[in-house]
Amino acid sequence: MWGRLGAMVLKEFRQLAADRAIVLILIWGFLGAVYIAGRAVSMDINNYPVAVLDLSRSNESRELIARLRAPYFKVVTQLRSDADLTDTLDRGAASVALVIPPTFARDVQAGEGRFQVISDGTQSQMATLAGGYITQLAGDYSVALLERRRGPTDRLLANLPQVDARPRVEFNPNITSAWFTSLLELFNMITMISMLLTAAALVREKEHGTLEQLLVSPLRPAELFAAKIIPTVVVVLVLSPVSLFGIVGGVFGTPLRGSVLLFYAVSVLYITSVASLGIYIALLARNLAQAMMVLFLILFPMLFLSGATTPPESMSPWMRYATLISPMRYYIDFGYQVLFKGNGLAYVWHDILGMLVLGGLMFGFSVLRFRRVLG
Repeated sequence: MWGRLGAMVLKEFRQLAADRAIVLILIWGFLGAVYIAGRAVSMDINNYPVAVLDLSRSNESRELIARLRAPYFKVVTQLRSDADLTDTLDRGAASVALVIPPTFARDVQAGEGRFQVISDGTQSQMATLAGGYITQLAGDYSVALLERRRGPTDRLLANLPQVDARPRVEFNPNITSAWFTSLLELFNMITMISMLLTAAALVREKEHGTLEQLLVSPLRPAELFAAKIIPTVVVVLVLSPVSLFGIVGGVFGTPLRGSVLLFYAVSVLYITSVASLGIYIALLARNLAQAMMVLFLILFPMLFLSGATTPPESMSPWMRYATLISPMRYYIDFGYQVLFKGNGLAYVWHDILGMLVLGGLMFGFSVLRFRRVLG
């Protein structure tokens, strides 16, 4: 048995090494895609383009505008009229417009200064963040004006009740989005490539007409099934540490606080279950193009339901329950808990249990389908 299985696994490795397209996908997935995700995908406000319509042209308005500075905001144009404002937002030359009324200076002196913010809500997440930043800047400006004018009222202000908020950010104190996005992309690549390699390996046999030869060989269906999965597990376990330590930890400086051994021990279980799903896809498809279409048809819902970009608590109730059938939800939560937060089994056992249940179901369905087709 072991001799037949070893020979079959060696054949799979040789076919994999000879497939240039797959080799390029592996290199790109674990190096290029993870690097670009960390550099190009950002959830922070950075040089957000602002257009200003200053109808006051006073010292107060100029001081407010001066607070819209880098790295968060960049004033790209000074507007002259409402028509310019509409045209600027319509053309996408700016993402937010600041309208300061003519009476702004007088209103500030009277203690009730107001200004208007008009935001392009096409990218709703960034628009919400920008609005929050501008609100905070306006609050800081109000405090500065109050401190500037208080004079003899220092004693009175000191006796007023105050709330001293001192936020502390754990695990990512600088709110560096590259730490999150690069690690998330690595989890995505582990999932996608685990499905792709096994699906491509089996579809290749069907396209070349060699699957029938394997059926009449001394190989048993269980040995053939294992021979398709073992190379995937080995390749992912060899290449993903290069990405984890070279790109995520090396280039972006993401601190890896937890047990890498625990992470990869559980990853073997996850890769095996996802790879078995790739075999199920290959049994449904007639060629590699169909297999890729079915793969992405399954992969994207898994990603959207994983809770990586939108927490399950923010989803509608029925969608929140639907996330329970996505194995990526458990794996991504497990990965961040272990690698990013340094948590152990006491905190991630429920994620491991979820992967065991879903992985067992996927593995079982794939084995039954495999035996039915090849038996």
